Amino acid sequence: MITFNYESDFVLSNESIYSSWISAIIESENFLEGEINYIFCNDDYLHAINLQYLNHDTLTDIISFDYTEGTLISGDIFVSIERVLDNAQEFKVSFEDELKRVLAHGVLHYCGYKDKSKEDVFLMRQKEDEKISMFHVER
Repeated sequence: MITFNYESDFVLSNESIYSSWISAIIESENFLEGEINYIFCNDDYLHAINLQYLNHDTLTDIISFDYTEGTLISGDIFVSIERVLDNAQEFKVSFEDELKRVLAHGVLHYCGYKDKSKEDVFLMRQKEDEKISMFHVER
C-alpha cells in the first residue's frame, strides 16, 4: 500500500493517480508492493533527518529508508518540496516533472538501483525517464 503524508503545506492532488503509477513502477521491475510511505516536508524537516540519521549536514531533495525484504518493496521516502521546486527551476523543468522524477527515484532505490558512481547515475536517470513516461492521467 502506498500512502502520502504531509509535514508541510503541500498536498499532492490526485493521490490515486500517483499511487497507481508508483504501483506500476514496482510491478514493471518485477517486485511486489508492500508498505511505502511518502512524506512531503520542507528543507528544515529533511535537513534534521539528514543530520540525525545519516550525519550529513546538507540539504537534499529526498531521503529514503529501505525496509524491503526479498521482492517485497517497503520503506519511507521523505521529499523536500522546497528542493523539488528549486531543482525544477535549476533544471528548467516543470515542478510536476521534477516531482515525478523524485518519486520514481525513491522507489527505484528499493528496486536496487544506485546513484553513487557515474555509471549508476546514468542508469538511474534512464530508469527515471522510463518510469516518468509511464505516468498518464485518464481523461
